[in-house]
Amino acid sequence: MDWGTDLWDQYDHIDKHTQSGLDLVDRYIKFVKERTEIEQAYAKQLRNLSKKYAKRGSKEEQDCRFSNHASLQEILNELNDYAGQRELIAENMMTGICVELTKYLQELKQERKTHLNDAKKAQQFLEGSFKSLESTKKRYAKEWAEAEKAIQQSEKTESDLNATRLDVEKAKQHAHARTHTAEECRNDYAAQLQKYNKEQNFYYYSEIPQIFNKMQDMDERRIRGLAVGYCQFSDIEKKVLPIITKCLEGIYAAGGKINEKQDSILFIEQHKSGFERPADLEFEDYTQGIKPATSDSSLNPPKVRAKLWPFSKKHKISHAEKHMPPAAEDFSHLPPEQRKKRLQAKIDDIAKDLQKTQDQSEALEKMKGVYEQNPQMGDPSSLEPQISETAQNIGRLRGELAKYETWLSEAVGGEESSNAINNNIQHGVVGADQSPSIYTEFDDEFEEADTPVGHCTALYTFEGNSEGTISITEGELLSIMEDDKGDGWMRVVRAGGDEGYIPSSYVKLGP
Repeated sequence: MDWGTDLWDQYDHIDKHTQSGLDLVDRYIKFVKERTEIEQAYAKQLRNLSKKYAKRGSKEEQDCRFSNHASLQEILNELNDYAGQRELIAENMMTGICVELTKYLQELKQERKTHLNDAKKAQQFLEGSFKSLESTKKRYAKEWAEAEKAIQQSEKTESDLNATRLDVEKAKQHAHARTHTAEECRNDYAAQLQKYNKEQNFYYYSEIPQIFNKMQDMDERRIRGLAVGYCQFSDIEKKVLPIITKCLEGIYAAGGKINEKQDSILFIEQHKSGFERPADLEFEDYTQGIKPATSDSSLNPPKVRAKLWPFSKKHKISHAEKHMPPAAEDFSHLPPEQRKKRLQAKIDDIAKDLQKTQDQSEALEKMKGVYEQNPQMGDPSSLEPQISETAQNIGRLRGELAKYETWLSEAVGGEESSNAINNNIQHGVVGADQSPSIYTEFDDEFEEADTPVGHCTALYTFEGNSEGTISITEGELLSIMEDDKGDGWMRVVRAGGDEGYIPSSYVKLGP
């Protein structure tokens, strides 16, 4: 069944039906747009909520050492990620449904308009042909009536005894002319009728069915496109459900990480004073004439009792630290472990800048060589200022690197003297500017060892970008294949089988 065959005479209903379909697409687009606005508003409120209850400031950071405080921070972070997924849903719905369907809707409107115009043109052409047929038919009827009248007049004249022969001939000629004209009109009418029937047959059996079938195809494509949009409404959210599930699992896991006993122990370690509890007060019997005690009586509490509450004093000292002079460049104002980490981070930053500057210097030298070989490409002397500036930056960065490495060596040495974890093992620190000469001493292939000589755990993350070194991550368990021989490096094997050298100061012995 198709529209062209079964609905050949239902132009008005087809017009209304197709318009109703396009209106439905437009309604769905508006519905999805409002849904995206709801998602965006929801995500914004979630982000504001997460930001509102997030910990800020030194006191809050100190509280985050407790598992119940830290878990709330994790929940807020997961909630922020969850909000990001809601924003992603809104964005994908807008681009994948609204934008695409809006573009498709415009194409359908234009196509429908074209088909309706074609149908109207065909109908107008058939109506024009019918008018011509009617005009020819009327002329034929008129001429035939005139011919019959002329024939009757001729017969009357011929039967009239008073009529002359000339009058009879004129009447006959007039009747003959009228009859001839009527026959011509009859032939024109017959030809026009045949033409109209042919055009009408083409209109109802070919032209209109084709137009209506095209409109049926257009409407079915509209329905299929709308069905795809309906499915996308669900699929877009399904695609982010795994990440949303991870966020929810992260929130659940944050609750599972809470350790109330550990929090209590941490609180005790933070605040216990170590003072002995005060002894019982002795009874002072005034009936025996004993004078009231001045230092140990209940009226005058002993001075030692003031040691029971040392916290406010410590708080004042901590508050005063906020107004201390700026931190020292070598981070000597920090505890040893914190100082070591800050120095190492500074060294890593300088090493990255140094490597970047060295790469820039090599690129400039290569460009200068190209200019020297091909003067038409550029002037080699124009690069001299940049090369000179790069060389100065390399020297400055190497100086800063050596300075911070010296401070790190002092920090590591000071820590090793009091840290039993390192088992009094001497560690060396090698600068990024010295690494090329050391790395070149490493062989491309290491001697195989049957069994490792020990194990160690990475204290920091190390990026092994040079030949002979490997990258390690903080907390990673490594197998020692060759101990530090005094140059500050040791050869290790990762769990995945990667083998290479790392700085000895980046690990601690033992699992």
